[in-house]
Amino acid sequence: MTTRTGHRQLHLAAHFPGVNNTTVWAVPPAGPTTTPAGDAARRLPHFGSQIDFASFEHLARTAERGLFDFFFLAEGLRLREHKGQVHDLDVVGRPESITVLNALAAVTERLGLAATVNTTFNEPYELARRLASLDHLSGGRAAWNVVTTSDAFTGENFRRGGYLDRADCYTRAAEFVATARELWDSWAPDGTPRPFAHHGRHFDIAGQFDVARSPQGHPVVIQAGDSDEGRDFAAATADVVFTRHGTLEAGRAFYADVKRRLAAHGRRPEDLKIMPGVTFVLGDTAAEAQEKAAEIRAAQVSPQTALLALEQVWGRDLSGYDPDGPLPEIDPDPGGEVAQGRVRIADPLAVAAKWRALSRAKGLSIRQTVIETTGRQSFVGTPSEVADGLTRFVEADAADGFILVPHLTPGGLDDFVDQVVPLLQERGAFRTEYTGSTLREHLGLPLPAVKIA
Repeated sequence: MTTRTGHRQLHLAAHFPGVNNTTVWAVPPAGPTTTPAGDAARRLPHFGSQIDFASFEHLARTAERGLFDFFFLAEGLRLREHKGQVHDLDVVGRPESITVLNALAAVTERLGLAATVNTTFNEPYELARRLASLDHLSGGRAAWNVVTTSDAFTGENFRRGGYLDRADCYTRAAEFVATARELWDSWAPDGTPRPFAHHGRHFDIAGQFDVARSPQGHPVVIQAGDSDEGRDFAAATADVVFTRHGTLEAGRAFYADVKRRLAAHGRRPEDLKIMPGVTFVLGDTAAEAQEKAAEIRAAQVSPQTALLALEQVWGRDLSGYDPDGPLPEIDPDPGGEVAQGRVRIADPLAVAAKWRALSRAKGLSIRQTVIETTGRQSFVGTPSEVADGLTRFVEADAADGFILVPHLTPGGLDDFVDQVVPLLQERGAFRTEYTGSTLREHLGLPLPAVKIA
């Protein structure tokens, strides 16, 4: 959508920065100061930030004050481990996302509510029912971020155990989404329930769905995935794509490729919104913002975190190495695995070679190399410079909008809403009020047609 000022209207969403190395836990403004007693308190100075409902509420209310499209929660089905011990970032646990969003529906009015839910270890009927219920409770603001899991480590938490091959994960996910939509469509427009029946490779179910057609018809479907299968799945199925392409060039290439694939599925470019996950750092001057960004990255990558990141690439125990010393001369073990529950490095030898070249060229230590190679600060500068960068991406067809991942919980979005959103509004690049009540209306997506056999 292009406004009367000539700017394309961009979309904004907020990601709750949970248990990952984006969040800086040790910064005092991060959130509630309620902590457990004893050693746990010293390890987790802001324990409440991740599990206290006040943290979710504050970030969601801030996003709604900023007129964002939706609030996005990640999900984890097992605590990650490193060398057989629970990863430090996971010790606070991971609340179930739909439960949190049902509560947030009561304290927000227009903000979309997006839950990450896995298709490998759930079933269509019960999940379609939970999402339709959230859509009703929120007045048409529900969204589902579709993810898969292909590892036995996570499968151990479930009765059937095991895992699916990567290719089977996508075929199950595609059939899962199609089946959920059949269930949502099984109520006629006049409010009459109809029997449903689905007979497929992964699901063979029949009966009657017990939740009436919701305000949006179908909750908005979000998908994240950069593989060829993931791009095809998004083009065929998703309403929003959550991607991590951080540079303008990479974003334009991804945007053009995914939008091109839509025609094969009878869809238009505007039927799918591409929204990369991005971070931001604001300062009164460009120099101040850069200095603050460097401080944040140093806080995010402690000496211990640097060694953990190195071990994930090398597949070896590197605890004897000095994080302020040079990278190991020993090559990675391609079959080694010291971390479980995390995405595996596809080509560790290539990654190690790239890190070594960078380290030698710039004289970087292990920690400095990890800081430079894992940095996710996408937009750094004054509020005006950040607003310029966001609009430049959208107008260059590198994105339709952005999912912002602040580094503080829960107050990390406040400055953006107070300082950047007004500039975007002045330029005509962002809404000055909500004009609809449902998430589909915020995103400019049509109501899905009712398909009843």
